[in-house]
Amino acid sequence: MAEMNFGGVLETVVTSKEFSLEKAREVLKDETIAVLGYGIQGPGQACNLRDNGFNVIVGQRPGKTYDKAVADGWVPGKTLFSIEEAAEKGTIVCMLLSDAGQISAWPKVKKYLTKGKALYYSHGFAINWSDRTGVVPPEDIDVIMVAPKGSGTSLRTMFCEGRGLNCSYAVYQDATGKAEERTIAFGIGIGAGYMFKTTFQREATSDLTGERGSLMGAIEGLLEAQYQVLREHGHSPSEAFNETVEELTQSLGPLFGAKGMDWMYANCSTTAQRGALDWAPRFRDAIKPVMEWLYLSVQSGNEAQISIDSNSKEDYREKLNEELRAMRESEMWQAGATVRKLRPENN
Repeated sequence: MAEMNFGGVLETVVTSKEFSLEKAREVLKDETIAVLGYGIQGPGQACNLRDNGFNVIVGQRPGKTYDKAVADGWVPGKTLFSIEEAAEKGTIVCMLLSDAGQISAWPKVKKYLTKGKALYYSHGFAINWSDRTGVVPPEDIDVIMVAPKGSGTSLRTMFCEGRGLNCSYAVYQDATGKAEERTIAFGIGIGAGYMFKTTFQREATSDLTGERGSLMGAIEGLLEAQYQVLREHGHSPSEAFNETVEELTQSLGPLFGAKGMDWMYANCSTTAQRGALDWAPRFRDAIKPVMEWLYLSVQSGNEAQISIDSNSKEDYREKLNEELRAMRESEMWQAGATVRKLRPENN
């Protein structure tokens, strides 16, 4: 483990320099890693672990996702099983089903969590809000987590490019005395860039806040607001989209992603810099109360309950797809589809 300075605050992080892939293989050499669910995180984590030489099996219901697992090289009856069979065979049982899927599958999976096994998560939702989910693990197993700070698709893509996606990790329950070592080895196995320690409570709270805030909800709301104002004042869809989204994602995002916001500012005109510096505090002061409201809604469990209630309905997938379709067919994102076709790499 290494101690790093994060803006004046010292934190302990783990990288493959301190905990090598060879050490991770040694720690998990006798483990059978059962990845339950092959939707969002499942493919990336299962395939990365397999490529790194770990003993991995997948548990998935029949259907399109099962067929995707077969296409990715998982063999029915050998490395691909039903969820119950995989849970029975696994010594580290990875709950990578959706949050709603975890709640539904819990009664079937719990009976296979025998003494000494590890129950693994990539999100603290089910455990942190156990009073709402009903997920209460047996006391004689380890309960651990590695949470990639990005999608399973990004985890896999970056792995294939020789890079790693940053992850948090946590131990909720250490029944074997080996829980933390198991956790860190698992994180190295899936190709983590670096890992920082957290708790199930902090991960669940920060994750839901981030999803609803700057990572997804707030950014869409901000883009819509600016696009609509530009359109209402007579700007064309192409101009409004380029000034709102395309320049952000294609030009500026890579700059501040690489070296920080100050670096991005320094590579823009002095007029842009002056305006950005003047207006950033105004946006911060306007948005911070909404972020505080959001955080308290997450912390109280209200957001978790909304998710549980909506995702437990039989037609939740159809309603979700309809909402996504409406977004996709909005003028802003239809303009975006045209702009993407006009990018040089697509011509």
